[in-house]
Amino acid sequence: MDADKLRQLLTEVQNGDRTLDEAVSTIRRLPFVDLGHTKVDHHRELRNGMAEAIYGPGKSPEAVAAIVAELLRAGTGPVLLTRADPQQREAALAVDGDATIVGTTVVWRRAPTRSHKVVVASGGTADQPVVDECVATLSAHGIAATVLTDVGVAGLHRLLAHFDVLADADAIIAVAGMEGALASVVTGLTAAPVVAVPTSTGYGAGLEGVTALLSMMASCASGLTVVGIDNGFGAAAAVLRMLAAVEKNVG
Repeated sequence: MDADKLRQLLTEVQNGDRTLDEAVSTIRRLPFVDLGHTKVDHHRELRNGMAEAIYGPGKSPEAVAAIVAELLRAGTGPVLLTRADPQQREAALAVDGDATIVGTTVVWRRAPTRSHKVVVASGGTADQPVVDECVATLSAHGIAATVLTDVGVAGLHRLLAHFDVLADADAIIAVAGMEGALASVVTGLTAAPVVAVPTSTGYGAGLEGVTALLSMMASCASGLTVVGIDNGFGAAAAVLRMLAAVEKNVG
């Protein structure tokens, strides 16, 4: 439930289109619903503007399907299932097949299109699963990201060829493994806020993303924000919060 749906509910009661008991029944489910295996948080969008997303790993296909059904039943905004395996996707799509699949992320009820210019730039093609998670999360919330693939610093000219796109962006997500240098370079080229995602791609000394993480956190480029290793969803969520704050101030 979001603020608009709550206002609609109260207006319906005020106008006599819904009984008080019906409204109480709806509001009773508002904070969260206990499915036994999961407590689905319906109050999250009211608190921070983004509905609860479903993290697939560790959940049974049946549990995933039940959570998807509850989120679709109770809300009006986008529903995301991330890091889903084939069995989880099959069970979730059996609940509602009207969904978009991007990599291992499934999206239902994509939000209306928003005009923000967000760029997702990746160091190499091995980073694509994390890029897909970023793009799917942004798309669910109405933002069609511009994707720059394989523009890592081993061939800096590949990134500089897109300088105008970077300079025109409202926000940028830099996705890179190895030594993670892409994030520093991008942050040094543009005034837009940059959120960096270290990925677990790389050879032995890359330490499954730890080297990229520490490199990004130690960046000399001021204002760089860093999320956890392979956390494409978290990077997109951070950008969405930034843009929501801008929309609120402009509005």
